[in-house]
Amino acid sequence: MLGPTGVGKTELSLQLAECLGSPIINADSRQIYKDIKIGTAAPTAEELARVKHYFVHTLRLDEYYSAAEYEKDVLALLSELFQKYDVVILSGGSMMYIDAVTKGIDDIPTVDEETRQLLRERFETEGLEPLLEELKLLDPQYYEIVDKRNHKRVVHALEICYMTGKTYTSFRTNTLKSRPFRMVKFGLMREREQLFARINARVDKMMQEGLMEEVKRVYPLRELNSLNTVGYKELFKVLDGEWELPMAVERMKKNTRVYAKKQMTWYKHDAGIHWLDAGKMSTQEMLKTIEDGIKAE
Repeated sequence: MLGPTGVGKTELSLQLAECLGSPIINADSRQIYKDIKIGTAAPTAEELARVKHYFVHTLRLDEYYSAAEYEKDVLALLSELFQKYDVVILSGGSMMYIDAVTKGIDDIPTVDEETRQLLRERFETEGLEPLLEELKLLDPQYYEIVDKRNHKRVVHALEICYMTGKTYTSFRTNTLKSRPFRMVKFGLMREREQLFARINARVDKMMQEGLMEEVKRVYPLRELNSLNTVGYKELFKVLDGEWELPMAVERMKKNTRVYAKKQMTWYKHDAGIHWLDAGKMSTQEMLKTIEDGIKAE
């Protein structure tokens, strides 16, 4: 079950899991972390009690985790779960995590802490431009296609170059991996105006539920990669004295809408997704469509 943030995946996944008697594997890269429940819209205690979930609130904020590790961990878990369940639900909106399980990702080496720290310090002291110039020299092929505003991708590519002595491009084979189980992908969508209205309302709800207090608790850890995400970044600026709270809330809404558009653009390249319009179909209609689709595969 996939789709853009705010579209309604959580409740539909819960109802589907209850209908099928299946557990849910979380595919949201931030909900895996502890202590940031509100800002990541993680399943509530009541929702967790309804259905068995995996990969929710399992990591400390300072623990490193990657899509490659997620792929390995989920595949190991699935080999156990399929001995007990006929169907297991993977639900979330993190594109790389979903692709890691369903398609496989390239076997890129895990970066050691020394190299990671070196590049982190260089980015903090020198900024992005010098690193881009170095990437252009070390891996011109990847330099041509990388999002030059995304410092995480630039830094990661350089980490691989430094650590292996090879280009990052040499590890990017995009080879589709076979899986020992059948997969059916269902995506939720809504009309743009409806989705954006839901996103705006969800941000307001997060603020009412105490997001600012949650952000204050993790503020001393604000440099961690796990907190480099929408909601926390904007409210950190409030605590830093750079922005007023109303402005930060509006930026949160805007940046979440931008992320939702990015998700939909990514999903458009996957012809194997069966799309359900959550704004036009009832929950029961969607559940029946999904159950019929599972039986037909």
